[in-house]
Amino acid sequence: MKPILIFDGDCGFCRRWVARWKKLSGDRVDYAPFQEVAPRFPEISKESFTRSVVLIDENAEKSEGAEAVFRLLKIGGKGGAFWCYWHLPLFRFFSELFYRLVASHRVFFSTMTRLLWGRGQEPSTYGLTRRVYFGLLGVIYFFAFASLALQLRGLVGSEGILPAQEFLSALSLRLGSERYWMIPTLFWLHSSDFFIQCIAWSGAALSLGLAFGIFPVPISFLLWVFYLSLFNIGGIFLGYQWDVLLLETGFLSIFFAPFAWRMKGRGEPPRAVLWLLRWLLFRLMYSSGAVKLLSGDPSWKDLLALRYHYETQPLPTWVGYYFHQFPLWFQKFSCGTMFIVELYIPFLIFTPRRIRMGAGLVIIGFQLLIMATGNYNFFNLLAIALCLTLFDDQAFQTLRRWFRWGKRKPPESNQERSMRNWPSWVLLPVCCFLFLVSWVPFLSRIEKVREWPTPFRQVSRAIDPLNLVNSYGLFAVMTKRRLEITVEGSSDGETWLAYEFKWKPGDLKRRPRFVEPFQPRLDWQMWFQALVPYRSHSWFHLFLDRLLEGSPEVIALMKSNPFPESPPTYVRARIAEYHFTDLATHRATGEWWRKGEEKPYSPVLSLQNP
Repeated sequence: MKPILIFDGDCGFCRRWVARWKKLSGDRVDYAPFQEVAPRFPEISKESFTRSVVLIDENAEKSEGAEAVFRLLKIGGKGGAFWCYWHLPLFRFFSELFYRLVASHRVFFSTMTRLLWGRGQEPSTYGLTRRVYFGLLGVIYFFAFASLALQLRGLVGSEGILPAQEFLSALSLRLGSERYWMIPTLFWLHSSDFFIQCIAWSGAALSLGLAFGIFPVPISFLLWVFYLSLFNIGGIFLGYQWDVLLLETGFLSIFFAPFAWRMKGRGEPPRAVLWLLRWLLFRLMYSSGAVKLLSGDPSWKDLLALRYHYETQPLPTWVGYYFHQFPLWFQKFSCGTMFIVELYIPFLIFTPRRIRMGAGLVIIGFQLLIMATGNYNFFNLLAIALCLTLFDDQAFQTLRRWFRWGKRKPPESNQERSMRNWPSWVLLPVCCFLFLVSWVPFLSRIEKVREWPTPFRQVSRAIDPLNLVNSYGLFAVMTKRRLEITVEGSSDGETWLAYEFKWKPGDLKRRPRFVEPFQPRLDWQMWFQALVPYRSHSWFHLFLDRLLEGSPEVIALMKSNPFPESPPTYVRARIAEYHFTDLATHRATGEWWRKGEEKPYSPVLSLQNP
């Protein structure tokens, strides 16, 4: 005899939960309403059946209420709750108390269940969610690798600004054999320009395979290794938060992927990794809001930051120009709304289904607004990919019906059911370890923890080169002035011609444009350079040296070359303050920017007198 769970067939709340339990226990348990099977069990009164569910196991032993539910969960492979019920008297007492409370107010709790979880009676599944998530992650990886492949020669090539070969040679002399762990990269094997390009373009090609769900586990691993290798030779040009976010997300995705040659929209992903991805989204959003308040910058506390942000951000868009024109009350309202989204909405990530999905929609809308007003390459797309983990298959099926997206899926096949995840003896220690160590950068960022216990510090330092867990939070201190550096060259020291960058402001009439998800890393770094004195970073001096040498790889990063025949004899950098024009000026002159007085930023440099 199989165990049988007997319930009140006239109770909609009971039927809803029985449908969920059937999914868990499969054919190991029979289910029947007491209205049909009560004559078979005359020893059980009708009042017992109406008061609670009754489980009769294979030995004809009877259990009721919370005990019956926990025994059922144990049969379905979830025995932890039953162990607590059997060994912890306090847990048993409150479990039965809560069961009686729910059983005596079924209408209320049934209504709350529909409101919070929806009308679906079966538990949420995430097979299609995983497939859509990896599709978007593959696209993000593609843009990240392709963007780098087009710029690496000028940034870290042998004739680039920060040659990787010189960097690795210096580290080899300094670190010895420790270099392999301190700076993990494939380029210890070979650091030629050709090999660097091969890794970048191979990453772009493999990204397309991941987007189509081909061999997700090995491809996810290779993409993470390739990007980590490029990250560790990129120096200041790959030191952005979206780079480490991609590495952390990419590492988790290795364990989120199934062992299959092709990933399909069926097969449940490991819930532990699903919740780690949600935890990463929480840390990303909450830290972004917390660091702004903890920085002490009054512009955030007074809700005035957005008065400056659209104008002073690294690469604004023309939409950001129009947002800058809104009145002060709107900027304050927007700033307050931003704090709600970053500080309060993230806690809804851990709530029931409908509230959680509502939080996901709010965060996605917030990321789309950021994408519309500023160029942050694949950062916002990556945050949206993490938001996808808040939606279950039912939500994506609803979208499919609304927008006629894709074909109707046939019933689940044996092949789809056989997609295997990582074994639990691998997942459990990995997930527990990553969850515990993630608290170190998270709390250090928002609580300013001065001293962690020695084991935490040692483990954190040991894994730091792999970027498995990171801290996040952009624009902790608002930049209130926009300073732009203009680089000029001259053949005679008298006539100076400007090098024009591809994306950062230069020509006053050139409209701010969209470039995301591509990242022009030189243009981005020029924004940071303008915030510090000339001698603060050596890369900028090396950049000017490459212009004097006429390096074609570096010049390819620029929009124009005013010295096509031969490189200039002299170069210099000048700095000026930029502001958006008002709407009246823009309509009258066509200018998007107004420029303040230019001042010297660097000395005049030449190869003869560097």
